[in-house]
Amino acid sequence: MAEFKKNTQYYKFSMYGFLKNLRFFDAFFILFLVGKGLPYTQIGILYAVREIVINLLEVPSGFVADTYGRKTSLLGSFLAYIISFGIFYLSGSFGLFLAAFIFYGIGDAFRSGTHKAMIMDYLKINNWADQKINYYGHTRSWSQMGSALSSLIAGVLVYYTGNYTNIFLYSIVPYLVNFGLIISYPNQLNYSSENNGKKRFNISETFKSFFKVIKYKSVIRIINTTAAHSAYLKAVKDYIQVLMVHVVVLVPLLNNADTEKKNGIFIGIIYSVIYLLTSRASAVSSRFAVNNKRNIAILTLLLGFALGAISGVFYISEIWVPALLAFVGIYIVENIRKPILTGYIADEVPNSILASVISAQSLLKTIMTASIAVVFGFLADHFNIGIAFIAISVILAVISLILRIFFKNGLEQAAENH
Repeated sequence: MAEFKKNTQYYKFSMYGFLKNLRFFDAFFILFLVGKGLPYTQIGILYAVREIVINLLEVPSGFVADTYGRKTSLLGSFLAYIISFGIFYLSGSFGLFLAAFIFYGIGDAFRSGTHKAMIMDYLKINNWADQKINYYGHTRSWSQMGSALSSLIAGVLVYYTGNYTNIFLYSIVPYLVNFGLIISYPNQLNYSSENNGKKRFNISETFKSFFKVIKYKSVIRIINTTAAHSAYLKAVKDYIQVLMVHVVVLVPLLNNADTEKKNGIFIGIIYSVIYLLTSRASAVSSRFAVNNKRNIAILTLLLGFALGAISGVFYISEIWVPALLAFVGIYIVENIRKPILTGYIADEVPNSILASVISAQSLLKTIMTASIAVVFGFLADHFNIGIAFIAISVILAVISLILRIFFKNGLEQAAENH
């Protein structure tokens, strides 16, 4: 097959990810919530509620995207995000934060899996399906570039405004631009090419095809392995901001500036470096896919958990820089894994229900994320963040190994019976 071309649609896919990640509040989310007086346990509950909302809507949203149109699903998603940002900007109480997290969860549910399915379908239409890891890795790298720029801009905004609240208002602008970008996508991508680009009116067909594929242990195993690390990072990633604050104190610059202003500029710079690294990791991820993807999946999963435990040990010892570097390693592992395992899933299921299966993976991820977020917040409040990192990392590593043995034995038994 011919090598993919960096045509107009390639740049649209890349720009989508770039704009999507211009969430200026991301670099200061935990600090914003803590600054509003919320304890870690309540923050964990808010994260869990968001994941429960995603959980309830995840698979139905995938069915809606596959059956009634992927562009429509994405447009609805971005409307929900914009409403969420507006509530965050105006809110100051737990109840309003709860509403903001609910709308954020709605946005995540209708977005996750949908854009990936559009990319995979586009590659199939153009006979570039064999390059899915390389193509998705390059477009995803632009998402990380967006995060890098977002962090720098957010740092400057916090430095000059002296607060974290306004950045939610500024985050609405790139999401409005992305809304228009999605509208410009060709209608050919609205429905699966396996349906001849036409709308499927009978949603029961989607259910039947979905459950026909999802019953296979090989699909369940890769969904579980992919979801575990993504859920782990999603549940704990914002706590890196607490580590950053400790590291910023060590920087002998801007000591006369207000604490929030100093945190703003240096946390923005640190996040920018992190996302430049993750952007590179996504771009070169295809180089790691030369060997068995199943081995890569479990090895990188355990590596991510190990880095989390190491970060926790350094945190307890108050050795802040190594703790931060270990945490950054989790980000890098995730961005090497994501394109490889997305391609792996695409190899296992028909494209016509790919959004549904990826949504099933996201469904499992949301269940895991909600559980991890609540437990992590509780442990952080009653012990400290370092102990929470160690406990969660070890528990997830043990569970992952047990499940791997179970699925392996199940597959071998099925082969013998066959």
